[in-house]
Amino acid sequence: MPGLFELAMPWWQFVLRAVVVYFLLLAMLRLSGKRTVGQFTPFDLLVVVLLGTAVQNSLIGEDVSLLGGLILAATLIGCNWLVGFATARSGRVDDLVEGSPVLLARDGQLFDAALRRQNINARDVDEALRDNGLPDISRAALVTLEVDGTITVVPRKGDD
Repeated sequence: MPGLFELAMPWWQFVLRAVVVYFLLLAMLRLSGKRTVGQFTPFDLLVVVLLGTAVQNSLIGEDVSLLGGLILAATLIGCNWLVGFATARSGRVDDLVEGSPVLLARDGQLFDAALRRQNINARDVDEALRDNGLPDISRAALVTLEVDGTITVVPRKGDD
């Protein structure tokens, strides 16, 4: 147990690595679209697991100490808290990090370009319609992709 608390690099390098990896991954996930977060498929789970493996060495380098792992964990939790703090207090930061809802359909008309931009297919919309008791898109007033990746359906008046 002699190397348990011996760091292979200065403590501040752990913090710097964690901050850089956290914010770059946040940006990459944000750019990949809402579907990545909201509708986890086995493929998406695989990507998340592989992301963790891919960035492991970027975070830890050659260090295998307990202290290095704890510094990284504290830094990542701190980054997460900081992002939550900033998004709760700034609409601009919230829009940058979380994005905004996207209209996928209105009055029974599906917007194919919006579906393509968000990597959503018609089957995803059909599933959301069924979950809301609607047989097809013609009965929907609005279909929205929310910031958390879920699809919200508002039925037309008189169709509920």
